[in-house]
Amino acid sequence: MEIKIGVKQTQREIILETDEDAKELAARVEEKIQSEGLLTFTDTKGRQVFVPSTALGYIELGTEAVRRVGFGAA
Repeated sequence: MEIKIGVKQTQREIILETDEDAKELAARVEEKIQSEGLLTFTDTKGRQVFVPSTALGYIELGTEAVRRVGFGAA
């Protein structure tokens, strides 16, 4: 699933791919925003991204897509 994170007063988005469940991730984000905590994201390559919840502009969670393999995959 793709995650796009907009940070206040910054023009560029943080974009990463993760294998986390969308509902669990949304619940964790909501909890950290309410407690003004530090959000941690781990992408599919093991890299970690830390974002203070007070600096969030928005978070966009993409749909969970199954990767297709082969020449005929569309």
